[in-house]
Amino acid sequence: MSAQDASRGRKSGFRDRLTPGRIAVGVLTILAIIFIFENTREVKIRLLIPEVTMPLYLALLAMFVIGALCGGYLFRRRPR
Repeated sequence: MSAQDASRGRKSGFRDRLTPGRIAVGVLTILAIIFIFENTREVKIRLLIPEVTMPLYLALLAMFVIGALCGGYLFRRRPR
């Protein structure tokens, strides 16, 4: 039995799931979270009509979560 045959039968481990793309996304996510929580001053945010005063980190965190949800929805894997 060759090494290739043995690798087909086993389940993929943690190292198999760590691709360069996933590592890059993880690093960017950590940097985005650090950036969000470093900006804590109060800001005025206007969405169409109402004006809200809130900490900048909450506005950035909300946009990060919305972007992550949209990206996850658009790039999810569909069953074949």
